[in-house]
Amino acid sequence: MSHVNPDPEPERTTGLEPGGGVPPGETPPAESSLPEAGPRQPDARRRGWAKAPLTVILLLVALIAAFFLVYALILIL
Repeated sequence: MSHVNPDPEPERTTGLEPGGGVPPGETPPAESSLPEAGPRQPDARRRGWAKAPLTVILLLVALIAAFFLVYALILIL
């Protein structure tokens, strides 16, 4: 792969002051995109909840719901 410098060449870019600065009121030149892709990132969608933590959370939710159901039934009776 060939590497392309993403910085504009000051000699060929209009609107730049000597040294590469941009005068007030002037829009700076657009940056080009990266010539090469970055490191491969793992797909975050593949990493889901593990079965054990999900089971524990669902069990706690069921126990809390059962507690409030029994508490409501005791208050009614």
